[in-house]
Amino acid sequence: MSNTRFTRRTVLGAGLAAAGTGLLAACSDGGGHSSHGGGALPSGGYVGPDSKEVGATEALRKPGPERKVTLTAVETPLDLGGGRTVRSWAYGDELPGREVRVTAGDTLALTLANNLPEPTSIHWHGLALRNDMDGVPGLTQRDVRAGGSFAYRFAVAHPGTYWFHPHSGVQQDRGLYAPLIVEDPREPLTYDKEWVIVLDDWVDGVDGSTPDAVLAELGKGMGGMDHGGSGGMEGHDTSDMPTAAGKGPSPKPSGPSRMLMGATSELLGGDAGDVAYPYHLVNGRTPESPQTFTARPGDRIRLRVINAGGDTAYRVALGGHTFTVTHADGFPVEHTRADALLLGMGERLDALVTVKSGTFPLTALAEGKNRTGLAVLRTGGGAPPTASVRPKELAGRVVHGGRLKAAESVRLDAARPDRTIEFRLTGSMATYDWAFDGRKYDPAQRHPVRSGERVRLAFVNTTTMWHPVHLHGHTYALAGGGARKDTSIVLPGERLEVDFDADNPGLWMVHCHNVYHAESGMMTVLGYRK
Repeated sequence: MSNTRFTRRTVLGAGLAAAGTGLLAACSDGGGHSSHGGGALPSGGYVGPDSKEVGATEALRKPGPERKVTLTAVETPLDLGGGRTVRSWAYGDELPGREVRVTAGDTLALTLANNLPEPTSIHWHGLALRNDMDGVPGLTQRDVRAGGSFAYRFAVAHPGTYWFHPHSGVQQDRGLYAPLIVEDPREPLTYDKEWVIVLDDWVDGVDGSTPDAVLAELGKGMGGMDHGGSGGMEGHDTSDMPTAAGKGPSPKPSGPSRMLMGATSELLGGDAGDVAYPYHLVNGRTPESPQTFTARPGDRIRLRVINAGGDTAYRVALGGHTFTVTHADGFPVEHTRADALLLGMGERLDALVTVKSGTFPLTALAEGKNRTGLAVLRTGGGAPPTASVRPKELAGRVVHGGRLKAAESVRLDAARPDRTIEFRLTGSMATYDWAFDGRKYDPAQRHPVRSGERVRLAFVNTTTMWHPVHLHGHTYALAGGGARKDTSIVLPGERLEVDFDADNPGLWMVHCHNVYHAESGMMTVLGYRK
């Protein structure tokens, strides 16, 4: 059980109590199975998604002009480039899905039509939004059944780089993801062009593989072995297992093994990942047929980089250039120079770069997996880069969210936490029993907080693997004036402490953003007490 410490108690402010009512919105009943469950659970003594406090908090955001969007989740062929077409699930027929762009203060009204053969949902990753729109079946909404629809409607309060994806099984590791860009009406940065870069590790539809089959294989564990930093493979036959170099067995009728062995990274503290992906994509394209972004020499470009992968951290560099990092997870940071950027799953980094004349590779190295994704920047002449190019900047100064400092405008005021909740990250590859505090996800288990509190979350990683931990509905602050974030890498053996103000009542997930760890049980719930 998590260790919760109290120092004082606070109650809902009068402003919340006086405002309106929020409803649990669902345009369709659940139909079929989701690992999160079909319908929202009774909230008991907690503020549930249909509680009046949710609507009251939304009213305080003063929802502005409505931006209407229609989105359809479908099974469709996807052209990854290089002669590879796969059949997968996506939003429309695009990969990534079509970008949704709004301005801070707008109200996003998006209707999701589910033409998939299974129930689905949409989670708005990184947004502090009303709880009944957070998109977690069995906790904040019902499943959107096959053939059904759901009307998401909420105020978008904070500018920044975000994205959206299902919170239903391992659907995120198909093609169901897209960027959500929230523009700042008072944007302080100046730049000429913007390049949204979505990174992904791809397995679905390749030689019969599916994310569900990958999860089933991983769930069998490794017969008592833990593939920590040393690999842990002595005395076992590994001839049929893929390696970090990408060599694997011949395809079988059910698809080849996708269990990855020997992937290590010093930056990630040892073990780099569980899954041997056949492709690593930048904006939905393989390195053999990359996207080309055009600009003029001297242009200042804003890069918005999103890691939408399931099991892969990416190290990103632009050949011949250095970055100036400006934002982490949507919030401004003190500007920091970098040769390369490191992003765990779910993380976002924004950076500025003034481009030279020529043709340059933007390479996304799958950290520890010895594979790359590629896009091309063209501002002039020159031969296109090869698919396997590795810019020297990848070996330069690598910056990640944990190294950044929050800009003064978004720093949390110094305050002693009213409550500290400690989570032990537990599990191993041997039995694939990832969890918090040794307890697999149970939506009925809630870790209590109260509105108005300063809450400290302490993540203690007792495993031999890194975990990108994500908090729904809030942005926290890293210690010592660190960046404001919603997703952070927790290294093996590390204790990571983050603080946030409890100002968004409801039931909110905390989970590892490795989709296979989460679906194996490394999820839990923070609940606001009534």
